[in-house]
Amino acid sequence: MFHVMNNPDIPSDAGVAIEYRVNGRAFRIDFMLSGKNAAGSESLVIIELKQWTDVEFSDFGEHVLTFIGGHKRDTPHPSYQAWSYLSHLKMYNEYIYETGVSVNACAYLHNCLDGSIVNASLYEEKLREVPVFIKGQSAELKSMILSNISEGTGTALLERIDAAVIRPSQQLADSVGSMLKGKEEFVLLDEQKTVLEKIVKASNDSLTGQKRVLIINGGPGTGKSVISINALARLTGQRLNAKYVTPNAAPRAVFEAKLKSFFGKADIRSLFSGSGSFTGSEHESFDTLIVDEAHRLKMKSGMFKNLGENQVKEIIYSAHTSVFFIDEAQKVTWSDVGEISMIEEQAGLAGALVERLELTSQFRCSGSDDYMAWLDETLGVHSDTAHYFSRDKFDFQIFDSPVELHKTIKEKNKINNKSRVVAGYCWDWVSKNQPTLSDITIPEFGYSATWNLTSDGSEWIISPKSVAEVGCIHTCQGLEVDYVGVIVGRDMRVIDGVLRTDPSARAKTDKSLAGYKKEFKDDPVSAELKADEIIRNTYRTLMSRGMKGCYVYFVDPATAEYFRKHLPEYA
Repeated sequence: MFHVMNNPDIPSDAGVAIEYRVNGRAFRIDFMLSGKNAAGSESLVIIELKQWTDVEFSDFGEHVLTFIGGHKRDTPHPSYQAWSYLSHLKMYNEYIYETGVSVNACAYLHNCLDGSIVNASLYEEKLREVPVFIKGQSAELKSMILSNISEGTGTALLERIDAAVIRPSQQLADSVGSMLKGKEEFVLLDEQKTVLEKIVKASNDSLTGQKRVLIINGGPGTGKSVISINALARLTGQRLNAKYVTPNAAPRAVFEAKLKSFFGKADIRSLFSGSGSFTGSEHESFDTLIVDEAHRLKMKSGMFKNLGENQVKEIIYSAHTSVFFIDEAQKVTWSDVGEISMIEEQAGLAGALVERLELTSQFRCSGSDDYMAWLDETLGVHSDTAHYFSRDKFDFQIFDSPVELHKTIKEKNKINNKSRVVAGYCWDWVSKNQPTLSDITIPEFGYSATWNLTSDGSEWIISPKSVAEVGCIHTCQGLEVDYVGVIVGRDMRVIDGVLRTDPSARAKTDKSLAGYKKEFKDDPVSAELKADEIIRNTYRTLMSRGMKGCYVYFVDPATAEYFRKHLPEYA
């Protein structure tokens, strides 16, 4: 950038910010210039710098494939990345949106000689607003800077922006506040409404008082995600700096897809975050962080699990109010550490006022608390649970053929595209490298299917063509359909009349039990108990995704018979 800026036409007193941290967030803008444009208006130019030399197309929308950290990785297109920073500043920085500061952006791939991929028509929509320059185009970059910065004003504008209040613009607040109106799927019922009002009150109280932590415990279908989204809308409507956080990308992607018709995709996306985004956040830089699926929180963050110290601690540190929606019986991987006791401990260390709330009414499986109670008892998750489950209330069926199960789900899906097949992760993901191969094969029935792990990203549950494929715990947790078909693998089967779990039956490509073998060497009893809990929780989660029905095929016939004998009509 020294070589680009070393130009007599670019004002020598233009403001420069390098590695500018946006609003207390962990991400940084590489290079930013400030001044006035030809019309005399205050103006910013954002420049996203990339050292990439080679770029390929990605299977993901608005992404490219390039070498990062020694490996090829899918990463957001640089134009999209710069555009997201631009959008974020315009929506959240009060000085910018109140005074109408002009904000423009571009990306500069200063080592890349071939711009055919990054400038392909596939990315045309973003490129119209945020151009990408490559090696040899420094003159074009200078021209872009000059068209927006014709007069320098020193660092005064940057300082005003940096000191500004961070809260949603009125435009964003109005849009998010109204986008749920008339959306029946987001209507709150009974105790859900009470929990929402407590979240809103705590969020407002904490702005001038003690830090607050709310822990909301509830099983599948009790409305945790619905309350989360309503809380996000209410708080954003009050122009509080709130964010919806999930460790799992799938719920965020689906909510974004459902809500993007109300507002721009990037604008909505700014309200959503992964749980590893707060390792470098400033103290209480957010008003409220709403954490859905808190049971999936990890200790470390980042691709290599080498960032931060404790996600629970970092979230509490980053917000005036932290809201944790949790169901400990949905912890499904070895690295899941979200527990009520840990949240309470970290809240105490942070000096926060803690409140625990319970969601008990079951709104998913046709309103049947009894189905969940029966499922918990049959799986051995909660063995002392009384139930009055009736298949007249909830359509639960055991199939003798995976072919028939999948065929039935496809028929149900024709109604409203809300039926899917999922399975325990007991088959290797061979189609990842060889797309023509099938992953889930059950030869005796001539059944074959592929995992749906990349083709639709995290939106597989709403992609029409994905009904032909099979989802796993990693792509469906936190989501729901009308009818779910579940293929239960050999990691859970009946031996001598007892329902047992077998970690060795999990696929080699599944990382859910990563850490099991090491712990087994040190403490086999503890390792076996933890693995058993994870496998049972996995099937509990898969079998509670359907709001109207659950159809199951068991690879092991004895397990199918075990579940049949536990049905009420056999009691």
